Amino acid sequence: MVDIIFWLIPLASVTALIFAFYFYRQMKKKDEGTDLMKKIAGFVREGAMSYLKQQYKVVTIVFIILALIFAAMAYFGLQNNWVPFAFLTGGFFSGLAGFLGMKTATYASARTAHAARSSLNQGLQVAFRSGAVMGLVVVGLALLDISLWYLILNYFIDAASPEQKNMIITTTMLTFGMGASTQALFARVGGGIYTKAADVGADLVGKVEAGIPEDDPRNPATIADNVGDNVGDVAGMGADLYESYCGSILASAALGAASYQILSLEQQTKAILAPMLIAAVGIFLSIIGIFLVKTKENAGVKSLLRSLAFGTNISAVLIAGASFLVLYLLGIENWLGLSLSVVVGLLVGIIIGQSAEYYTSQSYRPTKRIAESGKTGPATVIISGLGTGMISVAIPVLAVVCGVIFAFLFASGFKLGTFDFEHISSGLYGIGLASVGMLSTLGITLATDAYGPIADNAGGNAEMSGLEPEVRKRTDALDSLGNTTAATGKGFAIGSAALTGLALLASYIEEVKIGLERLGTTTIEVGDKIIQTASASFSDFMAYYEVHLMNPKVLVGMFIGSMMTYVFCGLTMNAVGRAAQKMVEEVRRQFREIKGIMTGKATPDYARCVEISTKGAQVEMLFPSLLAIIVPTLTGLIFGVAGVMGLLIGGLSTGFITAIFMANSGGAWDNAKKYVEEGNFGGKGSEAHKATVVGDTVGDPFKDTSGPSLNILIKLMSMVSIVMAGLTVAWSLL
Repeated sequence: MVDIIFWLIPLASVTALIFAFYFYRQMKKKDEGTDLMKKIAGFVREGAMSYLKQQYKVVTIVFIILALIFAAMAYFGLQNNWVPFAFLTGGFFSGLAGFLGMKTATYASARTAHAARSSLNQGLQVAFRSGAVMGLVVVGLALLDISLWYLILNYFIDAASPEQKNMIITTTMLTFGMGASTQALFARVGGGIYTKAADVGADLVGKVEAGIPEDDPRNPATIADNVGDNVGDVAGMGADLYESYCGSILASAALGAASYQILSLEQQTKAILAPMLIAAVGIFLSIIGIFLVKTKENAGVKSLLRSLAFGTNISAVLIAGASFLVLYLLGIENWLGLSLSVVVGLLVGIIIGQSAEYYTSQSYRPTKRIAESGKTGPATVIISGLGTGMISVAIPVLAVVCGVIFAFLFASGFKLGTFDFEHISSGLYGIGLASVGMLSTLGITLATDAYGPIADNAGGNAEMSGLEPEVRKRTDALDSLGNTTAATGKGFAIGSAALTGLALLASYIEEVKIGLERLGTTTIEVGDKIIQTASASFSDFMAYYEVHLMNPKVLVGMFIGSMMTYVFCGLTMNAVGRAAQKMVEEVRRQFREIKGIMTGKATPDYARCVEISTKGAQVEMLFPSLLAIIVPTLTGLIFGVAGVMGLLIGGLSTGFITAIFMANSGGAWDNAKKYVEEGNFGGKGSEAHKATVVGDTVGDPFKDTSGPSLNILIKLMSMVSIVMAGLTVAWSLL
């Protein structure tokens, strides 16, 4: 039965890709509008593809170097021989998901604007179903990659026992998660720098200094700004959530292999397949939810939110019920407790999403209060936004805390204080399944996220094409909703990073065990006992490596992990600042030197602004991204396993909270500006408007560069540590 049910996983992946192609073809059949609309969309498409081509050249070089390092490690017996290949495929599929999503988005924006000329519902349908292409491509390619590697490794890998073979397979598959994480970090950081440099330049000079509307064709940075929405919020975000999705499934599979190996080979195999099957069923139910999304004409932001929430919530309810059925039919031990762990993950995701909506939507008091503070200037807008962002971390953190406790309890049989191998490993497996549950409806939740940049670009196209005011009003409503759904999507990614990060901590110990066995260390000494390495538990390894709070190596690692959060954010924020400064200077130069721009008689040099953003992103993305690979490696070489555990704990706790704070602050500032632009507190051109534009400018790198990159940083440091575990156990300075 296990062999038969496995084929549901590749079937689900192929189904997702078929529906993604169907939605893409349906979008391409829509009218792109006037010749001017087509021309503007062509500029954006050309700029986005040009940037992505340059980024992939840089990333390819980095991947080749890293693959050669892994090959050398495998040659010296410090790593599995399959790791370099798994690493490369993870990066390739992650990049492919981002590329396909961005290609769809660049074709969809003008079609969304043209559809909005007929009705708000038609605009929503085009934008949302185009976003669904991204969602379905991500989950489809992810499960396809996982299925293929599971089959390949099952065929080629030999081990002393079938149970040990399953352990090697799952820990090897984790390494293509590192490939996905590495590609995602480059995409998020590079895309984030690109888009925010253009956005800041366009807003500060265009809106504040020149007093012209957003996306006005007289603004030289407006094309670069629209390109940036695609490379940062579509390609970058797609690679990001591909990595989150893979990471949660692979970490859970590795924990399932570890926790169920003491029962039987059949139970162990079922525990490995369970997270993949839940994700597969989630694909089918996400597709149902996508077809349920529609709205009425003249709908407000709250009504639009309800429309998207309806499809998402129906999918979530269905997957909650399906999880019980899947795990029951699979016949896995404690299927009821594990099903409840999946439901816990879904509930945590919903709570985080609702919290993000409350703190970032202009329909609610926190964002309205930020907008109101604009009456007294930019300083109070920034103070209010920072305060709101800090307060907003409470609900997500408490939700994750409760999620971790309940997922552990349900999976371990309500024995939280029993720290034997069986209960700790099964409890951690439950936490892993909770992260899979949170992301099981990614096909539709990512559609609501990718829809945002498409709606934003549609508004830009409508403005630059001079369409009737009613069209811009409709696209603004869709765009405003997109800011909230983007904040919700970031919340999902960050929340899943917290749960997946905990699961990866346990997976790291499993890789340490395999690394010791690869080096020929068959026993370890724990206190006065000699224990076989193959049968040692998590607790045994914690004692063997002295992983406790009184060990200075653990404390040092925690400080380094926490430091990484702020150093990484500082580097990416400064990168946006430097690139934005060049953009501001260029826009000012064009306004000053190209006569006739403001009267519409001369055309700005859009290409020059695109070039500035592209070069700035390519140069600035390298150091912070490589730092995420170098620091865990050096920490392991200097402080050993204990130092790495401290590093991962420090990075996870600090990074999770900071990411929530930055994402919600940035989203709230953005929507506070839009709330003023709707005519509140003086409307466009008022002092409150200028103040909230400054707040939005500060929030841009918060929500679109540094904040969303942190959840990748958390998991990438874990993945790097897992891949380098063989080197860490072979040699460390202290």
